[in-house]
Amino acid sequence: MLCLPLRETSVVLRPVPPRRRARARVRRALTASLAVGGLLLTVSLTTGAAPPRTAPAAGAPAPVTRVGAAPGTATPLAGFATQSSAKVTDTPADISTPGYPASGWHSVGPRSTVLAGLLAAGTYPDPFYSTNLEKIPAADFAVPWWYRGDFTVADPSRRTYLDVSGVVSAADVYVNGVRVATKERIAGAYTRHELDVTDLVGAGTNTVAFRVQPNDPRKNLTMGWIDWLQPPPDENMGIVRDVLVRRGGPVALRDAHVTTRLDTASLASAELTVKARVRNDSASPVTATVSGTAGPAAISRTVSLAPHESRALTFTPADFPALRLERPEVWWPAGMGDQPLYGLDLTATVSGTPSDTAHHSFGIRDVKAPLNADGARRYLINGRPLLIKAGGWSPDVFLRWDARSVEDRLKYTLDLGLNTVRLEGHIEPDEFFDLTDRYGILTLPGWECCDKWEGQVNGEETGEKWTAADYPVAKDSMAAEAARLRDHPSVISFLIGSDFAPDATIEKNYLDALKAADWPNPVIPAASAKSSPKLGTSGMKMTGPYDWVPPDYWYAKREGGATGFNSETSAGPDIPTLDTLRRMMSPGELETLWRDPSAKQYHRSPSDTFGDLQLFDNALIGRYGPPSGLTDYVRKARLARYEAVRAQFEAYARNFSDTSRPATGVVHWMLNSGWTSLHWQLFDRYLDQGGAYYGAKKANEPLHIQYSYDTRSVVVVNGRHTPATGLTARVGLYTPDGTRKFERSATGLRVPGDGGKATALTVPADVGGVSGAYLVKLQLTDRTGKEVSRNVYWLSTEKDVLDWDSTEWYYTPTTSYADLTGLDDMAEAPVSATAGTSRGPDSTATTTVTLRNTGTGRTPALLVDAHLVNGSDRPVLPVRWSDNEVSLWPGESMTLTATYRTADLGGSAPSVRISGWNTATRTVPAAAKSR
Repeated sequence: MLCLPLRETSVVLRPVPPRRRARARVRRALTASLAVGGLLLTVSLTTGAAPPRTAPAAGAPAPVTRVGAAPGTATPLAGFATQSSAKVTDTPADISTPGYPASGWHSVGPRSTVLAGLLAAGTYPDPFYSTNLEKIPAADFAVPWWYRGDFTVADPSRRTYLDVSGVVSAADVYVNGVRVATKERIAGAYTRHELDVTDLVGAGTNTVAFRVQPNDPRKNLTMGWIDWLQPPPDENMGIVRDVLVRRGGPVALRDAHVTTRLDTASLASAELTVKARVRNDSASPVTATVSGTAGPAAISRTVSLAPHESRALTFTPADFPALRLERPEVWWPAGMGDQPLYGLDLTATVSGTPSDTAHHSFGIRDVKAPLNADGARRYLINGRPLLIKAGGWSPDVFLRWDARSVEDRLKYTLDLGLNTVRLEGHIEPDEFFDLTDRYGILTLPGWECCDKWEGQVNGEETGEKWTAADYPVAKDSMAAEAARLRDHPSVISFLIGSDFAPDATIEKNYLDALKAADWPNPVIPAASAKSSPKLGTSGMKMTGPYDWVPPDYWYAKREGGATGFNSETSAGPDIPTLDTLRRMMSPGELETLWRDPSAKQYHRSPSDTFGDLQLFDNALIGRYGPPSGLTDYVRKARLARYEAVRAQFEAYARNFSDTSRPATGVVHWMLNSGWTSLHWQLFDRYLDQGGAYYGAKKANEPLHIQYSYDTRSVVVVNGRHTPATGLTARVGLYTPDGTRKFERSATGLRVPGDGGKATALTVPADVGGVSGAYLVKLQLTDRTGKEVSRNVYWLSTEKDVLDWDSTEWYYTPTTSYADLTGLDDMAEAPVSATAGTSRGPDSTATTTVTLRNTGTGRTPALLVDAHLVNGSDRPVLPVRWSDNEVSLWPGESMTLTATYRTADLGGSAPSVRISGWNTATRTVPAAAKSR
């Protein structure tokens, strides 16, 4: 789906004779009405044989885009030739004229920043390794860069429009030697513009050229990286969304969309209202008919239009009873139901001839987000309460769009048991939201903090104040994103502020744009506990932490603990697997990583606050003991991350159904990283998975047994809609050598659905024979005795002690640590593994591995990890395991499955590498199973 905001009128751009083209740059009238205005369009991406979305081969000429003539056709330019303005002496008129010899220019794909294009051409070494990124000279990107693309048109009698968006930061636009828009108008990463270039376009080859300005997110309403990762030296300057060439007849169909009203009490009926705008772009009066379908309902209306007149059309159930649906197919988030989508298909015809079309999908669902009695934001989907379990989404650091990679990350999101992603700025292209609609992943898009977006309102923090030119850019950005996202059922809010809420003027502009777009979802003033004049309080908190805290931190109903809606929070650093570390850091950097906690870590953050790993490393050493080397450091970090992330999600899930100060939402900061990082991620840039990933996956099981660090209660949480009955919960406490010191069970448990919980039993405060580190094994079985949830904790009789009174915005200090050093005394536990592989559908394969603790004593195998590897012992990624990092007592076994793309084996046979806290590393073959 693609939505383009337009003014009600459109300027016709007539060719400038050659002798007058030098004046084109001062002809302000040419761009007077190209700005976004809140009138929005949904168009079909009917492209025929669409050009490839990948970048051209290095050194290859930019592809020429063949544009069709069918009404409603929207063809994305297939790519561009780019070059620094410092290396181009020709005039803009020459550069944007067909046949210009762009020799020595770089070929890039249809969505590409400058640096992404240079990387594709092999200009610089791997920017994800070591400090290669900072060696790229930023001065190369301090000047404008040209983007030049050619397209062919066979029938110039049709109207031709150029739709432009995703320009970072601004651009002058030229078509066939004529400037059609200035950088003052084409400004901001999110604004969307339609340029009527009919009178400039001829049969054969045509050229569009952009003179893209350097980006500075502190000065431009674009995108910045804040403290997430090391920013690219070009600051993402370029064109990061499709530039479309659209064709049509005399009447344009714009702003087509559907509003829905669902009876949430019964879900038995829904009403649809269809809206669109028709515009006569000709100099003659016309009579146009707009007809089509919205879901199962047929609609049609005829309207007479004066020359250049634009008129809004509304189709309601009162006029078209078929728009009132009985037993509608309701869209649900994943885990709550199915994700059916309806289609909107409209055609505007003149004298029986199609002139323009609009096609997109929409879902029927209802979102409410009221404030609860404590003032916390609480989401209800189709009338049912939902704990928002989310991760902060990061695109690729170079904003390269890769649909398969994005889909892999979204599948990981579901595998983690999350239901939402938050996009703080970096709002992804249309295909992203098509995917979240399909998979049932809720999204929380919004503007970002700590740069120009909040420069006007960021209180005591530094920031550049807005000028008069910034206000219309911000409003137009809001209008464009509202129109683009409004019909996506996966989008459930827009956050018009992040760390700070907008002031009255900015808020009014945003709300006016949202209202004009028929925005259907809650609007949140900020992701922090701020208020705006009209919307009032946000109902969210941004109290951290962002750096290491112990697991029991999350159970306190204060600061970042499990109460209310925490919009961004985690225990900070994430140390990737050894495989990933060796791909991203030099040998010297790896040595420093485990030896020197105070060392500056380039792969953590450019922020001084998060520049090293000292808080994390001090806790790791204090709790688990000093690492003996890199492997031991990663081994201990894996346990630390598992317990930290598990506790965060478990605490929020347990407290969701509380009657007093319940938890309503939590966003793990972050889900992923767009770079090779030691910082804020549940899985790494290469999609490898470690302790953080499996700690989250365990905590977010649909039916889950868990231990409470604060009350020692054993609780069962039911994320399914239907109640769970006939359950038995068991708890056992063990010394590290496997000696059982306590056991108890509770039978006949009933757990209500929709996030309800039941307390099974409570572990005594003192258990004889337990001192220092010990293990807790929890098991949940159904009425047949089948294990449906299993959870193992490593705890200490010496607790982590938090200094709450010294809390800072990013963490709460720990004055003494839990003693888990006794875990290092665990004897080696032998684990056998047998594995086999079968082919699946769609070129996938499934490897099944059975693990068994074959020890003859009592010692359990703690956190046994299975890694699927190829013939070179490199991880096969992405992969989705049914379970992983499991703990087994002697005689216990567990069968795990891994699903992946066969092609990712690289032609080799799969194997499974087994390792664990006290299990020796070994690799077993996973040969294909005979049929």
